[in-house]
Amino acid sequence: MAETSDGVMSDIQPPLAMLAELTHRCPLQCPYCSNPIALSRRTDELTTDEWIDVIRQAAALGVLQVHLSGGEPTARKDLAEIIAGARSSGLYTNLITAGVLLTRERLAALVIAGLDHVQLSIQDSDPVNADRIGNYRSGHARKMLVADWVREAGLPLTINAVVHRQNLDRLKEIITLASSLDAHRLEIAHVQYHGWALKNRAALMPTHDQVQAATATVEAAQDRYRGKMAIDYVVPDYYARRPKRCMDGWGSQFFAVSPRGHVLPCHAAESIDGMTFSSVREHPLDWIWRYDDAFNRFRGIDWMSEPCRSCPHRYRDLGGCRCQAFALTGDAAATDPTCEFSPHHEALVALAADDAGSGAPRYRYRRYEQTAVSERSMVSGVR
Repeated sequence: MAETSDGVMSDIQPPLAMLAELTHRCPLQCPYCSNPIALSRRTDELTTDEWIDVIRQAAALGVLQVHLSGGEPTARKDLAEIIAGARSSGLYTNLITAGVLLTRERLAALVIAGLDHVQLSIQDSDPVNADRIGNYRSGHARKMLVADWVREAGLPLTINAVVHRQNLDRLKEIITLASSLDAHRLEIAHVQYHGWALKNRAALMPTHDQVQAATATVEAAQDRYRGKMAIDYVVPDYYARRPKRCMDGWGSQFFAVSPRGHVLPCHAAESIDGMTFSSVREHPLDWIWRYDDAFNRFRGIDWMSEPCRSCPHRYRDLGGCRCQAFALTGDAAATDPTCEFSPHHEALVALAADDAGSGAPRYRYRRYEQTAVSERSMVSGVR
């Protein structure tokens, strides 16, 4: 990449958004959790002042939006202070939450601090199955209350619905529920099978018929709710012929900061064994974005080998998902197996069919206390 006279990488554009993963703590135990296998302990999390400084650096770098996530970000008692810090830096703040730890009073305090938007996750339209998926009693009922409080506060609401074999047949009802909650936007995302979700793939993989029906349902709903509720749809990779442009390109417009301060080109990047990521405790954010090896490893197209290097689609999909390539081939630089030109593609399609026909195995629930690893343990190799 070209450098200017002062050593700045000239062809790297500033990022637009930062995902601040404030904590890995979460009261839900979702079997498709997208956090890394080894979670950060509370004692390793960035402090309030550290998070506010990271947010200030992000604004100076060019970030316009900060998405506050986790785990469950409302597990942090200092959330209002962090939101106030983001507001003072001029950033748009979006809270991504399961909602079950919120009260009306606490939400009001977050709004006063400067909260601009809420994304609320739901597991199903059916309360019993929703609570079973998250393994949290009465969680669905609490989420419905939180949606009411968001509406009372005058904030825009996005509903996040992660879909899979065990809730996909109620997609119409999920869409209707989101509309009844006055959601401005609904994100319907099929499970991405890396990290913890990979352990539950056989329990979650939809059938091909389910995917086709779901796509038709979404397309009809997008027409029906046009101008009332935007509906975004993330298709399942395992039944695709072409890979998606992951995060609009590795290190292109987005970065995530983990609870202990590691800066990631993708929120799931820590699932790639052998990659190391710089910490905001060791380097300025601007330096990490421009010079860190992890960010430059898969930027653009120069890293590609065949068949990607000569593919006419390489500028469109930028090679697809690196985390998925690693999860399925053991090589993060391999062609994303969802691509029809990958030598692993046919095996992937067969694997999806096998998993989808495997019945409904019991979930392996994600329990924070069983998978949290301290920074000291990770450095020493102790598990």
